[in-house]
Amino acid sequence: MTVADIPDLIRQSRETVVLTGAGISADSGVPTFREALSGLWKRFDPEQLATLEAFERDPALVWGWYEWRRESVSMAKPNEAHSALARLEASRPRTVVVTQNVDDLHERAGSKRVVHLHGSLFTPRCAHCGTRFQFDATVPVEPRDGRRIEPPRCALCGGRVRPGVVWFGEPLPSALWQEAQAAAATCDLLVVVGTSGLVQPAASLPTIARRAGALVLVVDPHPTAIDGISTRCLRGRAADVLPALVEAALA
Repeated sequence: MTVADIPDLIRQSRETVVLTGAGISADSGVPTFREALSGLWKRFDPEQLATLEAFERDPALVWGWYEWRRESVSMAKPNEAHSALARLEASRPRTVVVTQNVDDLHERAGSKRVVHLHGSLFTPRCAHCGTRFQFDATVPVEPRDGRRIEPPRCALCGGRVRPGVVWFGEPLPSALWQEAQAAAATCDLLVVVGTSGLVQPAASLPTIARRAGALVLVVDPHPTAIDGISTRCLRGRAADVLPALVEAALA
């Protein structure tokens, strides 16, 4: 198989799954999880801020960090890679994006079928009863690096609202994980973009797809743990490679 064959594979695919990680949002200026510990947050370890125990111990500290992350993401814009995947889905509705990212850049680019395995910064919920909390869209977005912010309270039960992400020690939402597994098991092409392939269980999805007979394509500027089972690896930035592939496939 050559690089020239890949647009044909995308064009001929009946069901395509795209697994994305932090690398696809890097060109939008969204830092990775550990890189997000910048400015005044550098004095903390991620595991001090990304656990249920940390939230219960100091909810204002944890909520403040996640609000800073949410506000930083809100000011970022989808890049060419996000837009390319949205165009692919618009042309081929049986395309699904499974992402490990907690930003909303896929949705803002226009993707409709997005499975957030690790949750989202934009879907907080009550830590007690699970009721979804809606942010006030009229409140201006301002980065608040290092500020402690008391979490809002649930309108239903009065419990503290927590970030809508999966923390260390928590399982993936079962319904979303089952959806992702089913998509991987039934697709004929799985494209892995911007993820090292080290974070489980998401890293098992390419193996599930490969065992079911699907082709696996890796797009990443660096070697990944998935390269060994992939059909083809394309080295390069997602924002450069994906638009070219999708444009050729839809031509």
